Amino acid sequence: MTPRSSTSFPLTWLYVPGDRPEVVTKALASGAEVVIVDLEDAVAPDRKAYARAATAELLSTPPPVPVHVRVNALGTPDAEEDLETLAPLPGLTALRLPKITSPDEVARVAERTAPAEGGAVALYALLESALGVERAYDIATAHPALRGIALGEADLRADLAVSDDRALDWPRSRVILAARAAGLPSPAQSIYPDTRDLEGLAATSARGRALGFLGRAAIHPRQLPVIERAYTPTAQEVESAERTLRAATMTAGAQALPDGAFIDPAVVAAARRTLTLAARPSRL
Repeated sequence: MTPRSSTSFPLTWLYVPGDRPEVVTKALASGAEVVIVDLEDAVAPDRKAYARAATAELLSTPPPVPVHVRVNALGTPDAEEDLETLAPLPGLTALRLPKITSPDEVARVAERTAPAEGGAVALYALLESALGVERAYDIATAHPALRGIALGEADLRADLAVSDDRALDWPRSRVILAARAAGLPSPAQSIYPDTRDLEGLAATSARGRALGFLGRAAIHPRQLPVIERAYTPTAQEVESAERTLRAATMTAGAQALPDGAFIDPAVVAAARRTLTLAARPSRL
């Protein structure tokens, strides 16, 4: 199965509970670049079977935007049923695996969900504990079917017994470094839980971008435009990138610009990335 993506750089990822099909339908039309149907934390135990069945019905045909499914914790009966039911469906883009702590967990899911004709279902590993973060690079290189890793901050806060947001800066950087070292895309930032505090969302998204995240998960459609703005290059950044590329075209190699800025191949590559992000069409 080949994963689909609306762009090379999804910036908005919207979580929705799998046991509320009407909310999932709205999410598909919300403008989010990726919709994540949650069968784990967002669904009560007595609603798991219904959520699975509703998600299977949704994914029986390809939806209008990429859909990931966060399955239940591996090793549980619900997770086993999630994998068996959903992995073969044509509308599935990827499976998101919660609470991963070892590369073996990823490899086992990849082998189990590989279709008979070859290939593998795209997988994303969620690191939500101290052990998961400590093993981030090993997990990121566990199997070719793994297309990304991400940090689950709520569970990690509980595991570390921290309340100060700054305590998570090192785990955030650790996961970003592990992803890039493994050749995976920069991770999307974890959710901001207060859906009405859009100023807080904007501020923490700007900080996440500065740390090296690319895009962010949301839990309400109202958060999507804020995330997109935070992760889209500003007009000033675009102007600087264009100036860098013009200078690089005129003179090869490292050089200093009249304003004192120094450019080399790494700066040029960053400028190209900025312009690629700025050129993304908005769905919002």
